[in-house]
Amino acid sequence: MKLSFHGADRAVTGSCHLLECLDRRILIDCGLFQGSRDVGEENAADFGFDPATIDYVLLTHAHLDHCGRLPLLVKRGFKGEVITTSASRELSRLVLVDAAHLQGEEARRRTRQRRRRGEEDAPPPLYTVLDAFNCLDRFGRTAEYGQPLQLASDLRATFFDAGHILGSASILMEVGDHGGTRSILFSGDLGNAGRPLLRPPQPPARADIVVMESTYGDRPHRSIGDSIEELHGAISSTLSRGGNVIIPTFALERAQEILYILRQSVERSRLPPTMQVFLDSPMAIEATEIFKRHFECLSSEAASLFREGQDPLHLANLHLVRESADSVAINRISGGAVIMAGSGMCTGGRIRHHLRHNIWRKEAAIIFVGFAASGTIARQIIDGAKSVRLFEEDIPVRSTIYTINGFSAHADQSELLAWRRRIEGCETTFLVHGEEPAMQLLSDQLSGQRVEAPRRGDVFDLW
Repeated sequence: MKLSFHGADRAVTGSCHLLECLDRRILIDCGLFQGSRDVGEENAADFGFDPATIDYVLLTHAHLDHCGRLPLLVKRGFKGEVITTSASRELSRLVLVDAAHLQGEEARRRTRQRRRRGEEDAPPPLYTVLDAFNCLDRFGRTAEYGQPLQLASDLRATFFDAGHILGSASILMEVGDHGGTRSILFSGDLGNAGRPLLRPPQPPARADIVVMESTYGDRPHRSIGDSIEELHGAISSTLSRGGNVIIPTFALERAQEILYILRQSVERSRLPPTMQVFLDSPMAIEATEIFKRHFECLSSEAASLFREGQDPLHLANLHLVRESADSVAINRISGGAVIMAGSGMCTGGRIRHHLRHNIWRKEAAIIFVGFAASGTIARQIIDGAKSVRLFEEDIPVRSTIYTINGFSAHADQSELLAWRRRIEGCETTFLVHGEEPAMQLLSDQLSGQRVEAPRRGDVFDLW
């Protein structure tokens, strides 16, 4: 049994791990690299293995850095089966088609710019919308939490709720060979316990080997209560001085969680009922509908509201913005609006237009409610950049910047350690999906056991 690492190794994005056992080759996730300047070259590079030899892809969840290279995998020869939960299957369709569409638009935009300069056309997109749809044909069986799936006579996979986004999972692989059984658990991304919309992570009781995320392995989060209070204060003070509130928002989970909190806040008179909220993200709007179809994955409180016929993701003055022309019209509003748009790291999408029209205004506020990878515009702003480059223009940063990390969809250091300590029998922990300082601090807290922080391309024999 061999395990090799092909993404999110001493880095946060591009999750991709290959397990080889019993003449089967199982890929855990196949995500996009995001954030760095040479990310296009990274994504287009060789996988480090032959896609045609992969039998299964087990998908932990539908975030782009975990599923975003699946169309490329199929394009390069993968003919096996993709297995994931029902909610992740629906969300993946939404995410992959949207990613293909955005890549095509970006490639055409760059080609137009190059042609104006008399240069050669830009490289083609990584994959097309047709490639994305072809990839969806490889999705096969649907996993249910806690129910083992047989992949071969002595090989099975069990999905456990990871509490990160709707449908997210940790995946336990059990392999029988050499007269015994070995188990390896892939954490996927682990959720931040105590959040109002999703359930906390539920690990299995034991595993011999754990491959574990470490995004926030170096720090605690603020409590969700304190974070909501800070959000109230940021919105109230910005609206009172006549500015707009801009919230770069991940379309999956974060947008829905903020809607849930805003609705509660209005009902409890913490925010004004006349507050105008714009959800400017067709993907977030579609994802919200998927949440409503899969409320069995939600917290008991949220699920109960849905069962009673209420919609906890809707508030009175919520405007769902699908069309580009309507998104452009929002930029004529100089104050008094709460604008939620993607992407959460400001790497693309409509948020960049809203930043362009608001980040230079002293009365405005930008509120970050999620992780920002190194190299992204969001990270530049959070780290105190005096200006940011948007649409070939340097825009000064004069608005008030808030970073409220209690809304993170990732477990913090204490929650990661608590999750890991609930798993008995573990001999080795592999730390992935984190920047090196976070990995080192988390590794120090796991002293007394074998901890590895693999680099891309590393191979380990697990027997």
